[in-house]
Amino acid sequence: MSSKCIRDTVNKVKSKYQETDPFRLAAAMHILVQKMPMGNSPTCCKGFCMTESRKTCIVINCDLPDIIQQIILIHEIGHAVLHQRTMQVKCFHDFELFDGVSQCEYEANCFAADYLLEDEDVLEKLNANMSFFQAASELQVPPELLDFKFRVLKRMGYAINPPLYSQSNFMKNIDRRDRF
Repeated sequence: MSSKCIRDTVNKVKSKYQETDPFRLAAAMHILVQKMPMGNSPTCCKGFCMTESRKTCIVINCDLPDIIQQIILIHEIGHAVLHQRTMQVKCFHDFELFDGVSQCEYEANCFAADYLLEDEDVLEKLNANMSFFQAASELQVPPELLDFKFRVLKRMGYAINPPLYSQSNFMKNIDRRDRF
């Protein structure tokens, strides 16, 4: 799926639902969201999405910080809208969330980054001579999510060189971070 197609889908969802909060967006889309304790070890399940009888349900690990739950939820919503025809139950462990190898995971990460981070906000931080990591901190997102937004912006024609290419195992220690 092209970056333009993902961006068009993000814009359609934003336009239709007029919602920035992932939990309210899921409710507006009639997606059932359940929070369940699944631990906070590096190998714990972060969340998963499933569809049965045309009903979509997303389960989020409530043992994780709220900001991580929001990122996982919008990532899962990305799967629901981008991959609805091929969606199967998938649990997201460290090696899958923000995975740059799997095409479906890559697309859901780009959806999440594009949905949560406005182009103008990202460009404003960078034009203020902030470092990449300062910008991520100011935007209150993990640097890896900002990296995916950089990839989206670059494919849309912006002349940016991301200083970081997210590795698939970055979620290993994310539950231990208090803030970004």
